[in-house]
Amino acid sequence: MSSFEVVPQSMSFAQALPLRSGASLGSYSLAYETYGTLNAARSNAVLVCHALNASHHLAGVYAGQPKSEGWWDNMIGPGKPLDTDRFFVIGVNNLGSCFGSTGPMDVNPATGRVYGADFPVVTVEDWVHAQAALLDALGIRTLAAVMGGSLGGMQALSWTLQYPDRVRHAVVVASAPNLTAENIAFNEVARRAIVTDPEFHGGHFYEHGVIPQRGLRIARMIGHITYLSDDVMNTKFGRQLRSAVEGEVAGTDYRYSTQDIEFQIESYLRYQGDKFSEYFDANTYLLITRALDYFDPARQFGGDLTAAFASVSAKFLLVSFTTDWRFAPARSRELVKALLDNRRSVSYAEIDAPHGHDAFLLDDVRYMGVVRSYFERVAAEFQS
Repeated sequence: MSSFEVVPQSMSFAQALPLRSGASLGSYSLAYETYGTLNAARSNAVLVCHALNASHHLAGVYAGQPKSEGWWDNMIGPGKPLDTDRFFVIGVNNLGSCFGSTGPMDVNPATGRVYGADFPVVTVEDWVHAQAALLDALGIRTLAAVMGGSLGGMQALSWTLQYPDRVRHAVVVASAPNLTAENIAFNEVARRAIVTDPEFHGGHFYEHGVIPQRGLRIARMIGHITYLSDDVMNTKFGRQLRSAVEGEVAGTDYRYSTQDIEFQIESYLRYQGDKFSEYFDANTYLLITRALDYFDPARQFGGDLTAAFASVSAKFLLVSFTTDWRFAPARSRELVKALLDNRRSVSYAEIDAPHGHDAFLLDDVRYMGVVRSYFERVAAEFQS
C-alpha cells in the first residue's frame, strides 16, 4: 500500500488547440498530478501517459481516502522502479477523458450546452500536443523520459516523433506501432454495444438524465476478456460453477438456464462491467478507442515503420509479455527493428509472464527489475 499523499491539480489554457481532424478546442483544462521534486536544472522530469480507462492519478493516495491508490502505484513512488526520490514524475489526464480534463461531460462554451457527442475527435498526437503545452506552462523543456503502457506507450512513441528534441528516453510497455485489424474489430464491437443502447440517445444522454449502462457493461466485458490470457482465465476460474447461494461453488450439476449466471467467469465479467458502467463515460469510451484505432505513425510513410522513426533521437526501452495477445511481443519487435534500422539505442525485454495484457500493471519481479535498472541508467545521466 502507498504511504504518501498526493493532491490533484488542474491547469486551464485559453489558447486554442488545433486538432488533427481540422477542428480545434477554443479553450480547455487538463487535470494532472506531480510526484517528487523538479531539480534545479529541470532535467529529471518524467511524463507518464495513461491507458484507456486510467487517469492522471498514477500513484499515492488522496487524503482521507485510504483505498485510493493510483493505478501504477506499484511502479511509481519513493524507492520504486520509477523512483520519485530521484525523478519529478507528471501524470496528465487526456483530453476527452472523464476524470477532470475537458471532455464530453463539460459545457461547450460556444453553445452553452454539454458537449456530449459534439466533442471533437481527438488523437494520440492531439494528446501529446496538449501535454507539451502543460509542460511548457510548468517550465519543463526537456523530459528525462516519457513512459506509458498500452495506449500510454503509443503516446510515448508519439512524443519521440512529434518532439524529438524534447525527449531523452522513451519507455514503451506492452504497446504497438498501430492496432491490428482484430484489435480494431474488438473496439468496434464494444462501441456498437454503447451506441445501440436505447439510453445512448445519439451521445446526448446527459440531457435525458440517463446513462447507457448496458452498453458500457458489455464494452467493458469485451475489453476485459482481451486483457487476460487464456491461462489466467483457466487458472482463476476454469469451468467452476456458481450455486444459487452467492459465493458458494456449485457441484457438477447445471441449471440449464440461458440467462442465469452459472459459471464463475460470467459472474466476474458482470461484476467488472457493472463497476465500469458506474464511473466511466460512454462518449469518452468512444473517443479513446477511436484514438487507439487511428494511431499509425507509418501511415504517411507508406507503411514503412523504419522511415517513420528516422527522425527520432531518444533512447528506448521496450517491454512486452509473452501471453499478451492483444499487444503481442511481435508488435514490439517491429518497433525494435525499425529503431535498430535507424541505428538508435534500444533495450528490449520480453517477459515470460502468464497474465496477458494486464501484466504491465502487475508485480512481475523481472519486469520491475528491468524498469528499475533502466531508470537507474537514466538518473545517472543527470546526476553525473
